[in-house]
Amino acid sequence: MLKNKAIATAIALLLTLTIAIPLVTLPVNAQQTRVTYAFIGATPNPVGVGQETLLHVGITHPTAWPQSGWDGLTVTVTKPDGTTETLGPFHTDPTGGTGTVYVPTMVGNYTLQTHYPEQTITTTAYGTPAGTTMLASDSDPLKLIVQEEPLPVHPGYPLPTEYWSRPINAQFWEWNTIAGNWLAYVRGTEASPHSSVAPYTTGPETGHILWNKPLVLGGLAGGIEVGPHSYDHGDAYEGRWGSTGNNGPVIIQGILFYNRHQSDGGTRVEQEVTAVDLKTGEELWTRQLIDPDGVSRRLTFGQVFYFDQFNQHSVYAYLWAVAGSTWHAFDPLTGRWVYSMSDVPAGTNVYGPNGEIYRYNVNLAQNTITWWNSTKVVEGHRRQVSSNYNIDSSRGSWIRQYIGLTLNGSLGIEWTKTLGGQPAGARILPGAVRKVRDGVILGSDFARGSIAPNPAAIWAISTKPGQEGQILFNTTYAFPANAHVSIEDASVKDGVFNIAAQETTQQWVFSLTTGQKLWGPSASQNYQDQYGYASGNRWDVIYDGKLFAGNWGGTLYAYDVQTGQLLWTYDSYDDQNEILWGNNWPIRITFIADGKIYLEHCEHSPVDPLPRGAPFTAIDIETGEKVFDINIRGTEWGATPAIADGVIAMFNSYDGRIYSIGKGPSATAVTAPDVSVELGKSVVIRGTVIDVSAGVKQSEVAARFPNGVAAVSDDSMSAWMEYVYMQKPRPMDVTGVEVTIDVIDANGNFRNIGTAVSDSTGMFSYTWKPDIDGTYTVIATFAGSKSYWPSFAQTTFVADPAPEATQAPTPAPVSMAEVYFLPLSVGMIVAIAVATILIALMIRKRP
Repeated sequence: MLKNKAIATAIALLLTLTIAIPLVTLPVNAQQTRVTYAFIGATPNPVGVGQETLLHVGITHPTAWPQSGWDGLTVTVTKPDGTTETLGPFHTDPTGGTGTVYVPTMVGNYTLQTHYPEQTITTTAYGTPAGTTMLASDSDPLKLIVQEEPLPVHPGYPLPTEYWSRPINAQFWEWNTIAGNWLAYVRGTEASPHSSVAPYTTGPETGHILWNKPLVLGGLAGGIEVGPHSYDHGDAYEGRWGSTGNNGPVIIQGILFYNRHQSDGGTRVEQEVTAVDLKTGEELWTRQLIDPDGVSRRLTFGQVFYFDQFNQHSVYAYLWAVAGSTWHAFDPLTGRWVYSMSDVPAGTNVYGPNGEIYRYNVNLAQNTITWWNSTKVVEGHRRQVSSNYNIDSSRGSWIRQYIGLTLNGSLGIEWTKTLGGQPAGARILPGAVRKVRDGVILGSDFARGSIAPNPAAIWAISTKPGQEGQILFNTTYAFPANAHVSIEDASVKDGVFNIAAQETTQQWVFSLTTGQKLWGPSASQNYQDQYGYASGNRWDVIYDGKLFAGNWGGTLYAYDVQTGQLLWTYDSYDDQNEILWGNNWPIRITFIADGKIYLEHCEHSPVDPLPRGAPFTAIDIETGEKVFDINIRGTEWGATPAIADGVIAMFNSYDGRIYSIGKGPSATAVTAPDVSVELGKSVVIRGTVIDVSAGVKQSEVAARFPNGVAAVSDDSMSAWMEYVYMQKPRPMDVTGVEVTIDVIDANGNFRNIGTAVSDSTGMFSYTWKPDIDGTYTVIATFAGSKSYWPSFAQTTFVADPAPEATQAPTPAPVSMAEVYFLPLSVGMIVAIAVATILIALMIRKRP
């Protein structure tokens, strides 16, 4: 249907651009009539049986605002068997036409005809005065040919199998599923919707590091007489990677945005925002977000919003900086201020289906609920300033007329309703809002940090169209006496919410539509989870039919959210006994992506020196098996990690740096002998496979690895990355990656000749004997892994023919004299010569 919508949009846009529409309203003249010309088109035509064809229906005459189009058009369809059906009635757009999808069900020739009923034009358009009677007309019959063979359709573009980057070509529709954004971090306050699920991204399956860069002066200070202490990392209360509140990192269009400094000091000190490429770490800009009053503001959250109107069908992205009730929008690519909204009502942000920002304000004291829509602020302003809003063509554009202005945010109020059908002013629900989700708001008279009443009240309000303010349920439940209980999460898709008790560390799950208990209490979790349930920094998550719970005790519990069955547990075991109060590392759920749940370790007020070995861990949500872990420690008072485009960005409180984790590029090189080799003799094929992620080019890494950083196996990855980027000792058990060696011989035959495995320097070698002479092309291929995208290289060598064997000449026959007399004669001559020399020496020695 995306194709059909695109075609219909293109038709409307084409006609809008090609038809000049006068917008002047003239006096009504009821006496005039005008002949009309109906039309019908079909795309594609011919079409395969069972395939969609888009019918273009209308008349050639347009309308003008506020007359939005013509009414009552129908289409008669005569099928190949002579039967007929009527489509419609249809309402056109102002171009005079509209589109509808038709699917033929039999092979043969169809006949289609549009029928336009007589009606009056109410606004002068295209030279026709208002009040003119537009006479009825029928289009020429259209023959639609339906064939047995289906027509070819665009095959689409496959998901990437090589390293990829932003921007993504707009034709790659299929990539929408892996190209999400990270727009807001919400610190788990009870009135906030969680941002724990990232549905439009892949998730890293190893600890491969793409780059790291300093955020604060971090790591071991050194030279401290009282001990090996580290620089401040923001815990407690002074978060560096974002901070308490809704101002963590944002990822839009593959760009990571974050507040450069801690929030303390506010507007008294310089506040900067930094934008870096998520995959390379390249700094794109660092600047202050200056509001219209010249004040430097902090990044609060992001927005990616699809605007769909008769003039424009486009996505707009903003970085929002919130100061009280005033919101300031900035351009993500440059940091330039765009516009502001003042007097934005209080409430909880929820992203709408097109990326709109909704706010729901529940005033329990007045028994009212108000819905605010960020996009209506612009529309409301346009209504205020337009001399004739109904015929204002600027309605088809988003905000270009109002860039550089501060708009009245209260204009965004869509509606205010009373609760439960009761009049305003009389409170009927206790407590406060706890969770805001799409279509429903959940509340209670208990919260973290206070003992729940007995019984405790739980209620829910609908915000669905037509049910606004309806009370879905208002019920009570008796939890353990004197216990602190809290609503942890709510899932519209699963239709449930869960409640945990701090003192007993038990779970209960209730229906989100009726408030009835589905199961609980569960068996108690690790007793130390009581500390997590007392905090505002750790929350359970419901996703895909499962409840994931656990925190300070270091055990992750996965329950079937409908039945309460405990599916599996995972212990974040501290095998070096660094934690002083338990056997496990305390954990916090960061997010769920691509079938994996990611956990970090952090503490409210960690001791210093910091305990060593804290893991960042990925767990398979179906099996509970560890996918990988790496020694990166999170932060309690900064934001959790963020993920988009298959890459995680997170703060490491061990060294004060931002780390980017994800699948990286590789580079393969291969060599063969430069001189020819003799056929039948071995050749040595050598090469390397190295990591060419941006981080290996950082000065501190490049200085240690002047020949490059080896690409290593997935099993070796975490230890290797800790060696490369954290200066841990070089691991001795590192294994490389497998390289496939293929050749194209002199006869043009492609052959695999074997495989090699690289070592910890990245080098591989393979020995092989050519079996025919001639020129060979050698291709070395690294197929990629969970850590790296694939790469290959090729080279050539020549195998010369082996030399032909040379036959020795046949010797002449040997005579008896040569065999016996000649050797005897030579011996006698030598003996006589020796005797003569001895006699001469004796005579010379006489007195």
